[in-house]
Parts: sequence; C-alpha cells; structure tokens
Amino acid sequence: MAKDIKKVVLAYSGGLDTSIILKWLQETYDCEVVTFTADLGQGEELEPARKKAEMFGIKDIRIEDLREEFVRDFVFPMFRANTVYEGQYLLGTSIARPLIAKRLVEIAQETGADAISHGATGKGNDQVRFELTANALDPSIKVIAPWREWDLRSRTQLLEYAERNQIPIAKDKRGEAPFSVDANLLHTSSEGMVLEDPAVPAPDYVAQRTVDPEKAPDQPEIITIGYEKGDPVSVNGVRLSPAELLTKLNELGGKHGVGRLDLVENRFVGMKSRGLYETPGGAIMLVAHRGIESITLDRGEAHLKDELMPKYAELIYNGFWFSPERDMLQALIDKSQTYVTGEVTVKLYKGSASVIARTSPHSLYSMDLVTFEEGAVAYDHKDAEGFIRLNGLRLKTWAARNHKARSR
Repeated sequence: MAKDIKKVVLAYSGGLDTSIILKWLQETYDCEVVTFTADLGQGEELEPARKKAEMFGIKDIRIEDLREEFVRDFVFPMFRANTVYEGQYLLGTSIARPLIAKRLVEIAQETGADAISHGATGKGNDQVRFELTANALDPSIKVIAPWREWDLRSRTQLLEYAERNQIPIAKDKRGEAPFSVDANLLHTSSEGMVLEDPAVPAPDYVAQRTVDPEKAPDQPEIITIGYEKGDPVSVNGVRLSPAELLTKLNELGGKHGVGRLDLVENRFVGMKSRGLYETPGGAIMLVAHRGIESITLDRGEAHLKDELMPKYAELIYNGFWFSPERDMLQALIDKSQTYVTGEVTVKLYKGSASVIARTSPHSLYSMDLVTFEEGAVAYDHKDAEGFIRLNGLRLKTWAARNHKARSR
C-alpha cells in the first residue's frame, strides 16, 4: 500500500504529535506531504506551524483562516436546531471536524494527492468524523491514520521518536501533560490526565476561556441579540459578521463565567469519556435562540423540532454531517426559521445566561388572547368544556374498563 501513495495532505497543527506524524509519513510512505493548518479561532499563533513544516522540507504549506466559514456554514446551521448532545454538550469539537476534513479533501483534489492523513487516535470520535467526511466527499480518497498503523504506543515512545529525529519538544511535553486541549471559536475541550477520574472535581486551572462563576462580576450585564431567519446578526444593536458575533459573545460570556460543562459522555466508538467544556458564546446563543423561537414558532413546529433534535445532534456527534439524513433534517430545520426574526434580551450573571425579554415583528404571542382582562379577540371560555370532554373521552373509557376488570 505504501507504494501507492505518492502525495498526502496532512491535517497539521504544528504540535508534537502531528510533527511526529509528518516525519513518520515521510519515512513510512516515502511520499510528498502537503500540510494543512486551519485557523478556526483556536487562539494560537499559527506561523510556528509554518516554520516547523519548513524544517521538515515541506514545500506546499497551507494555512487558512476558516473562522467565518466555520461559524456561518457549520455553527449557525447547527444552532438553528438548538442542538445539544445527550442533553448538555454543544458539540464544539464535533462540528469543527467536517470542515477540516472537507478542506483536506479539497486540497487533495487541487494538488493531485492520493491520500489525506489525520492525527486522531484509534480510541476517539474524531477518526470517525474525518473519515466519514472523506467517504462522503470523495469515495476514491485514501485515509492514513498513523495511530492505527504505527507501533508508538506511549508518550515515552513518542518522545524517543522525536528525539531520534530531531523534532523539537516543548519542555512541558517531556513530562506528563496535565490534560489535553482542543479549541476553536465555539469552545475549548479539555480531556485526559487530571480529568480522567470522574469522581475527582476538575482543578481550577483547567478552565481556558471562562472565569470562575463565583469570581465573576457582582453586577449582571444585560445584552440584546438581534436575529434574522434563525441566525444571530447583531449584539447590542451592532451588526457583526458570524465570526465577529461569536467572538463578541465569547468575550461577554467568558467574563461572566457562562458556558462551563463538566461532562461524562458516550463516545461513538463505545466508551465513556470525561471532559471539561467551555462554550460561553454558544451557551448564550442557545438560550437566546430558544427565546426568539418561543414567540415566532407555532407549537407544532417547536415540538417537532425538539423531537428531532436528539437525532440531529447524534448525527453530528457521530460524524455524519455530510449525509443524506442530515441534509433532510437541515432542510426541515431551515424551513422552520423563516419567521424567526427579532431581538432577545439576555441577562448574564454568575455563570448563567437568562432570557428576560423578547420581541419580533412576526410574533405569534397575542396579548388579547392571554390577558386576564377582557381581550379584543373573542374567546369563549365555554369552548374549553367541549375541548376537555373530547380529550377526556378515551381516559373515561380506559378507566371504566379497568374498574370493571378489578370488580370481577
């Protein structure tokens, strides 16, 4: 198989693991390597990745700013569905992988590469997400997953390999790292080491993006988010691009300790894992979007969306973003957003984001119907009697049957 690979596109962060993978690909497959580094708003300087790639003799080095595409085409469509996995997780890592994999495939097609490669381990979800995306976008592309092929099974072996091949090792990598971090504009995810035992509270220093809610400002902050057709478009009256808006909400939410989650989740590959997630902007968007939907969606629309959401979330978590069933669900979700336009006022305080007001030119909320005073819209209270009688008919029949059976 190695002889079949002449060029491979590697998802490259510039860190120790992907640097080792880069060298390993060159040695094992004796092929040309194109490196691809995506800026998804992880908050790190990416030029060092270019310098490291140059050190390996890489001629084709791709570093791309994908922040706007990430939020506009992946995060926002997902949030239209109010998506949470297992009732809590806002899918910050899950939603980033299909975009990275899409660009890997596109670059492979542009450069005539035979394969793509990723640094996901054989234990996690990311390997599935990368490879299912590749399957969906280019069935002919080969995928190289070094963690499933090589014999480097421990951190010690990785460090020894790096030293033998003169790969720079950051000082903190020579010992056991306290935890690993994945970050993008939507969230930070911390896993492993000091977080592996779910019976032990996470140390305070694990948090990357949010202040401790107990140390957050003692005064609440009130913000207003504008929506158009289900997507947020402004904060406090200022229109912002998708990436700018999420960045702003991250800043506001992080300051008030919003969006922390300590979660034990069920991985697609069959094991449980514990992680600490921080999604300040996303947590605000979730409550705000539900707030604007509460006055613009009909009950049937809203309840159907809530019924379908767990399936939609599971598809994203399991790596099926590019699948016919996700496309079908997205079409339904997007149709529901036609009139989801207006403004939502949210209070940020000590780790919470709470909707306190909402308004829309397309509101279905009728003051005349709900008021305790006499409304302008005719509502005959006597109509409720027939409504209850018909809904109670089957219950009466059921109860009568049970009573009769017990009395025998």
